[in-house]
Amino acid sequence: MQSNRAPYGSTPIYVVDGARTPFLKARGRPGPLSASDLAVAAGRPLLARQKFAPDQLDEVILGCAMPSPDEANIGRIVALRLGCGDKVPGWTVMRNCASAMQAVDSAARNIALGVSDLVLAGGTESMSRAALQCNDDMVHWLAGLSRAKTPMAKLKHFARLRPGHLRPVIALLKGLTDPLVGLNMGQTCEIISHRFGIDRQQMDAFSVRSHLRLAAAVDAGVMDEVVATYDSAGKVYETDDGLRRESSEEKLATLKPFFDRKVGLVTPGNSSQVTDGAALMLLASARAVEQHDLPVLGRILDCEWAGLDPAQMGLGPVHASTPILMRQELGISDVDYWEINEAFAGQVLACAAAWEDDQYCREELGLDAALGSIDPDKLNIDGGAVSIGHPVGASGARIALHALKVLARTGGDKAIATLCIGGGQGGAMLLSRGAE
Repeated sequence: MQSNRAPYGSTPIYVVDGARTPFLKARGRPGPLSASDLAVAAGRPLLARQKFAPDQLDEVILGCAMPSPDEANIGRIVALRLGCGDKVPGWTVMRNCASAMQAVDSAARNIALGVSDLVLAGGTESMSRAALQCNDDMVHWLAGLSRAKTPMAKLKHFARLRPGHLRPVIALLKGLTDPLVGLNMGQTCEIISHRFGIDRQQMDAFSVRSHLRLAAAVDAGVMDEVVATYDSAGKVYETDDGLRRESSEEKLATLKPFFDRKVGLVTPGNSSQVTDGAALMLLASARAVEQHDLPVLGRILDCEWAGLDPAQMGLGPVHASTPILMRQELGISDVDYWEINEAFAGQVLACAAAWEDDQYCREELGLDAALGSIDPDKLNIDGGAVSIGHPVGASGARIALHALKVLARTGGDKAIATLCIGGGQGGAMLLSRGAE
């Protein structure tokens, strides 16, 4: 497997702080907060507790996969709403599920280049507010209506309106379908689950574990990166509201497959939840840490982006994490903690199986043999997207921030945060605890 030089060279990239909103489950209607509202809700308390003013930031970089039409360049909008002033530039990136991780990587690279010293980076998404679009027939009908000039012509054109014209296109579902292979993300999970023999019981058991681990983390008060969020009516949201404490394998077994209704294994219960949320991180250079006397949560040591067959996009974490391990001369067991975004339970299980498979490691990763096994007690110990949710523009920052929080709590040294990306990609970030 190709292994290039680490992207940041010898420049230390510090993470000094971070925060996220609760992830709020979409419930069939627009959620209470827009994507920019969510980012501001995470950013205000984060910036308020810093020793520098918001206008001392060098830039704001946000990931967002589906901004609303009135939130174009949402990075700049959020920078202004956070009080960064007119002179702090803000910009937006989009790499589907890894948009926030891309934002963090972009910030880190600018620090490594000496372009920036202090950057607010992360992502936001209000999936519940994904647009409804007109279908092609309706678009053509509306175009025809605009060309009709006389009242009689308009009346004749209205007579051509058919019920099918009114059928909307759900942008969220369209966005979660690969346009080249014609498969939605759930179908790609079915493919890789079949490839590695992941069965329904394994998926459901993993999903139950995700909920139970999140419940334990909430009860223990260790999800301290989550900040209380308020809507315009004053209602407060303090915790991720997709948690199902009563989840059980028996209950999940009653759910029918959603993506392949005949022989499929993937259900809403063993998939990530459609949610709204934002996650932000403050990155700093050594100069900024010294200048502002900033505490250091950890460092970003390495980052990798990988491409693979879009029909097997769920294995993206394997293809992105492996070059980091090779470059850093690490084995799987040398990583103290893993955050693998739970797009689907079967997808995470398939990633673990791929690393244990000699043939896959030789043929797909260019290794001599299987890389090894991930200890379940080092993987997503506080739950993951199955229980927390997966606002696609925010998840990459959530898993990186939480990985650092886990290292600080457990005394571990190194963590990898990684996720699959629609379109057949993977992203991974190697993080370390503390300043050294």
